[in-house]
Amino acid sequence: MFMFKMKNNFSFTAVLLLIITGFVSCRTNTESILPPSSVVSQIDIPRVTGMPDMPRPYVMKDWKKTAVDFDHYVYDFSQKGPFLPLIWIDTMKRNFLQNTYGIYTAIGDVREGPHVNDGENHEAIGALGSIIGATLVGIDKSEQDGNNYVAMVKNYFNKDNGWNIIMNFTGKKAHIGGGYGNDYWYDIYNNVLFYGVSHFYPNVEGIDSVQRAIADQFLASAHKLGSNYSYSFFDFSTMTPGKNHIPTQEDVAAGYAFVLYAAYIKYKDDKYLKGAEMALKALEAQKENRNYELFMPFGAYLAARLNAEAGGNYDVMKFLNWTFEGKSVNRDGWGIIVGNWGGYDVSGIYGSTKDKGGYGFAMNTFDLAWPLLPMVRYDQRYARSIGKWLLNAANASRLFYPYDIPDSLQALPGKKAITKNVIAYEGLVKEPDLKGHTGKSPFAQGDGPLWAPGMPDETMFSVYGSGHVGIFGGTIRTTDVEGILMLDCLATDMYRKENAFPTYLLYNPHKDKKSVTVPLGSSSVDLYDAVSQKFISKNLTGNSSVEIAPNQAVLLIFVPAKSKLSAENNQLKANGTIIDFNYKINK
Repeated sequence: MFMFKMKNNFSFTAVLLLIITGFVSCRTNTESILPPSSVVSQIDIPRVTGMPDMPRPYVMKDWKKTAVDFDHYVYDFSQKGPFLPLIWIDTMKRNFLQNTYGIYTAIGDVREGPHVNDGENHEAIGALGSIIGATLVGIDKSEQDGNNYVAMVKNYFNKDNGWNIIMNFTGKKAHIGGGYGNDYWYDIYNNVLFYGVSHFYPNVEGIDSVQRAIADQFLASAHKLGSNYSYSFFDFSTMTPGKNHIPTQEDVAAGYAFVLYAAYIKYKDDKYLKGAEMALKALEAQKENRNYELFMPFGAYLAARLNAEAGGNYDVMKFLNWTFEGKSVNRDGWGIIVGNWGGYDVSGIYGSTKDKGGYGFAMNTFDLAWPLLPMVRYDQRYARSIGKWLLNAANASRLFYPYDIPDSLQALPGKKAITKNVIAYEGLVKEPDLKGHTGKSPFAQGDGPLWAPGMPDETMFSVYGSGHVGIFGGTIRTTDVEGILMLDCLATDMYRKENAFPTYLLYNPHKDKKSVTVPLGSSSVDLYDAVSQKFISKNLTGNSSVEIAPNQAVLLIFVPAKSKLSAENNQLKANGTIIDFNYKINK
């Protein structure tokens, strides 16, 4: 074959080979990836469509500062004054030969404290939630002022009595509320919380063995239950379910699914995956809405993840509707509140849509963001709805706090100083039934005085619920455009199967296009929007201006600049890391 000789002994064939090689390699950069066969359409959650695009009056609380200040106040043993300090050491060494600690459920709770029942009466739901919240805003709870609070909460693992899961108390002797063959959600949710704590502190001594034991107990229980979770409680010491005066709580199956799927990711044992799938299928098979408290949104999250990561075909919208619609039949009307009370938009808070005309709770609202924000990573069809919901919820949630709501619209304006505005009222109602306050709306109050004889009015201020505020504090940041929030979708995406790049949801509530400044950091990135499924700008550092259409959302992934792209199995990857779980291309 004739070869055309070129200078420096390069042949035409060699040059052609270089050109071909270069062309092939170009298919790995952001210019050459094949476009998706269809753009992702947004799916509206019906309950969210009834919320205002832009809530009014609009005041966004500094949630990160609130979480940091809460931790500094509540975890300070030196505080002095009535009902202070709010924390104490429990020296009874239940379950583990170490001290643990308690924090009050509510300010002034007469059932608790260092001098009541040997200091053993304290709830896991407050301690665990406060550790997650503090950690999300940058506080290391495994080494704080000489205390390892993470190690100390192991004492809630009830091994002495054979339950071998995290309970709401360190033993039945300290039982002053739900749990121990009583209220199913207390037992299951505390294990979800413990797995949340353990996600951030996997190397704390003894954490791993407790997690494994919990997973095995949950798996054994799941096999015992099969497809039937229609019980009020489950006795983990005898492995028998039961019913009582409390409604059956089928939604705990989503809590099982979360713990077991996390165990599958952590231990790489398929038996936990099968258990998670079995539990989630049992919940999905329900013929009516069985939303009891906080598990249903975890069902939506797990459904999206199992669809994306395990080839599932779960109905994400079913779980979302059951979370939001307020048509629960086992806890009548439980869901998301939508409305304007007395000139205040209160849409987005979570609780009863019927009690007192509507009763939204602080802890429930904070915790809802935990599963719903990362859910959007796995199914971006809900980006706009979740962005709009959280804008409303975060705006309305300031009204739980005594210095953020007028004195005339709260139960204890003369006693609010003790809260330092970091401890919220338990909830917000539309139609208060407290003497002297009827007709005021919205109204901040709490149920603490009803829990037991002798409870002071100050028990309306919820310590345990307020400790979960870090879920907002660690995920919500404001931008230079009022009403557009930058929501972190990775912060609470726990036990990820693979590495992930920073991912943020931004929703534009305005009637016109807005340009918002997004901080990118010092490393060069390409900005990928998983909603439009395209790169919107490349090779950026510092700050970038991003345009968002009216009443639309973007899901931004900070992809390292010049990453090699590949698309296979409906996933778009950059340097082998998934940046889009739903990238369908024509073959």
